[in-house]
Amino acid sequence: MQSAIVLGGGMVGVSTALHLRRRGWSVTLVDRKEPGRETSYGNAGIIQSEAVRPYPMPRDLATLARIAMGRTNDVRYRLAALPHHAGPLLRYWWHSTPERHREATVAWARLIAHATAEHDTLIREAHADNLIRRAGFRILYRDRAALEAAIATAEQNRRDYGVQFRVLDGSELARAEPILRDDLPGAIHWLEPWTVSDPGGLVSAYAGLFERLGGVLLNGDAQTLQQTTSGWSVDSPSGRIDAAHAVVALGPWSPQLLARFDYRVPLVRKRGYHMHYSGGRSLDLPLVDTAMGYAMAPMAKGIRITTGAELTSPDAPATPIQLDHAEAAARGLLEIGRRVEPEPWFGTRPCTPDMLPVLGPAPRHRGLWVNFGHGHQGFTLGPATARLLAETMNGETSMVDASPYRIDRF
Repeated sequence: MQSAIVLGGGMVGVSTALHLRRRGWSVTLVDRKEPGRETSYGNAGIIQSEAVRPYPMPRDLATLARIAMGRTNDVRYRLAALPHHAGPLLRYWWHSTPERHREATVAWARLIAHATAEHDTLIREAHADNLIRRAGFRILYRDRAALEAAIATAEQNRRDYGVQFRVLDGSELARAEPILRDDLPGAIHWLEPWTVSDPGGLVSAYAGLFERLGGVLLNGDAQTLQQTTSGWSVDSPSGRIDAAHAVVALGPWSPQLLARFDYRVPLVRKRGYHMHYSGGRSLDLPLVDTAMGYAMAPMAKGIRITTGAELTSPDAPATPIQLDHAEAAARGLLEIGRRVEPEPWFGTRPCTPDMLPVLGPAPRHRGLWVNFGHGHQGFTLGPATARLLAETMNGETSMVDASPYRIDRF
């Protein structure tokens, strides 16, 4: 029987462990916390099957100037942290030309096409359907010109990739969400994405399925990973764990571990914040407010507001200015109630400069594999990239060509 240690208890790591276990592998899943407590916990809870194009870096001077002068809530940066981000950001800018973005989109869309189907299999097996709603989400536009531009892009995505949407004018949006202001230009309702009322709970349900299938879940320190004569080992409170293979699925912490084995993977680390609100009115479906750079979604704990990207140092204290602006904007749309938690949650999205995940074998180390770098879509793509990696590790014909995601492209 083949054996593997999977490092990382987020959506990507848990899904990878599950796919290997379903193929008969002996699998130990190791994380310092309970499954689904880091980045996979803090997202907007949308399985985004419509997200057929990865997020490029803005290249027009007007947008860059607004970011530089702090006039947008999408992106915020701390000046002292910019040297830490400079190299990856320059590579991100280079890969965001229209031609290179089109190339990335081809490889990205192949994975997105499998997102909901792969989640569906695990949702049914994990008996987690109570967490899922299959009614899409809406993107709100406060400016009519921005709405018209978004409609043109949506129509192109429908032509190229078959994604389905409906345009709502202001009155239709007010009927769909009666608690919102009724003077807004309109919204795009993406019809096919699924939404999750408890993202961390879904990861926990997948981890429970993994254990029911005979997988082993342990707390441990991924930084103790060592190559041995027979494979790989990692330390845990229960003792040393050995396996023939190891998978690094640690999200934004993956490059730090892989650097010990002389693999250099650049990441643009985008911090995001969230907060729950209760006692107010609730939305029917999640709503993304593009002009103010945040999303709000009905969750088990109340309405969750999630922010855009903050570029800061990894160990910097919380500076939830974007969350404060988002909360003020949300209160201008509807009564969201009071804050549930005393402090905002924050986590880091692992974004590669070329906008594609890092997936496959580590070429200089037998039995070492990687699966990370999903950017804003680790929650969406975790089961799909997990299946692709498991197929590769198991010697099967893979569902898509995995070569665009290899680690040695950097």
